[in-house]
Amino acid sequence: MARHSKDVRPVIHWFRKDLRLTDNPALLSAAESGHPVLTVYILEDGDSDPWAPGGASRWWLHHSLKALDQSLKTLGNRLILRRGQPQEILRDLVNETGATAVHCTSLTEPHAIKVDSGLKHILNELGAGFRAFDGNLIFPPESITTKNGEPYKVFTPFYKACLKKFPPPAPLAAPKQLPCTKQLIKSDSLNQWKLVPEKLDWSVEWLDIWTPGEAGALARLDSFLERSAAAYGARRDRPDILGTSRLSPHLHFGEISPRTCWHHWLANVKPESQDNLKPFFRQIVWREFSHHLLYYWPDFPEEPFRPEFKRFAWTSNEEILRRWQQGLTGYPIVDAGMRELWATGWMHNRVRMIAASFLVKHLLIPWQDGAAWFWDTLVDADLANNSVSWQWVAGCGVDAAPFFRIFNPVLQGRKFDPDGIYVRRWVPELTISPNKYIHQPWTAPEHVLEDSGISLGNSYPHPIADHMRARNRALHIFRQL
Repeated sequence: MARHSKDVRPVIHWFRKDLRLTDNPALLSAAESGHPVLTVYILEDGDSDPWAPGGASRWWLHHSLKALDQSLKTLGNRLILRRGQPQEILRDLVNETGATAVHCTSLTEPHAIKVDSGLKHILNELGAGFRAFDGNLIFPPESITTKNGEPYKVFTPFYKACLKKFPPPAPLAAPKQLPCTKQLIKSDSLNQWKLVPEKLDWSVEWLDIWTPGEAGALARLDSFLERSAAAYGARRDRPDILGTSRLSPHLHFGEISPRTCWHHWLANVKPESQDNLKPFFRQIVWREFSHHLLYYWPDFPEEPFRPEFKRFAWTSNEEILRRWQQGLTGYPIVDAGMRELWATGWMHNRVRMIAASFLVKHLLIPWQDGAAWFWDTLVDADLANNSVSWQWVAGCGVDAAPFFRIFNPVLQGRKFDPDGIYVRRWVPELTISPNKYIHQPWTAPEHVLEDSGISLGNSYPHPIADHMRARNRALHIFRQL
């Protein structure tokens, strides 16, 4: 290691999924260490990380890192960008700068845990410390266990155990200053990474929808609390209404902490409206539950939790899968969701369940194929949430939906999009279809189809599967398990 003066040896803060300044224990500890702080983000590609960000997440990451760098500059710092394997890059940075320690936020992803274990050994040999701080979950793994000290496998008892530990501590303030090392440190340019696609850029209009970064996260939270939170319980399942928070990508990238969300709710929502936020809090705890499961069962993204599902008679059909991906199944509520996903990088949670159930139970396509598509196209693609939720829908995870729960997409559409507003927004071929037929256009009389400008099989597809036949087939296969 090169020799460095003790008063200029920095502490490295390694940003990962904690792209914020507020309520970031690892960053605040680095800022209070008395050393200059070197902030770095490392882009690890798929050749070393099996779950490198998908296309939509890469778009979000580009803009989030850009926002983070601007925030750091207001504190007299700047973000160093490096690409490669974290263990090698951090080893080189410690050698290059004489850094005394590396700080980061703990993650639950199996690859991240493996990297941290190896990094701790490498840094120890170099005489540098490694400190991983809790910060992205209200309840870190091992903090919520059964009376026997085992992880929970059922959500409701987990939820009740979390309630007993509330309220969480108040969020930490952002550092008031973050002195940067005076050493000249090489950095990639963000544009070099080409995270935003140059050709066939389906994300070209996303900046009109999303504002990645910490400021965008706080603005999104404030907007939700002001406009939608009071009626969240009644409106959260309606994709035709702007009734959800849309905070999921901000939480995934750590632009805001769940602790900050909780305390903002208490400060801004009137007591008489707080009951309506209980379902939202359950969603936050479901996220925590998912991360606990991933921590204890690292095979969750690829292997069914229930081993009998390894012999499930899944179907392999690229054409059927492609029609689902493109929103051409012939079931309007499913197609609307898949097209919303492609157009915005996000899909309403109720419709995610309907679309996922349709893929695995009507079409018998493996849940892993659906999860892979969501991984690539969701801006909030989170390994824990994505894997656990897909296994829940497929019936093969912990606390999973029972095998006989097979959503009827027509009834789901009628219930949650009663006036067809959501379907008409994303499936314009059906714009002038009467409400009576908007969720099942194949039942409309010929003259109604003609008056609505619908030509089944041409302007809009016939249903890819008959609901009752598909349901009976799925039930037969499930019962054999």
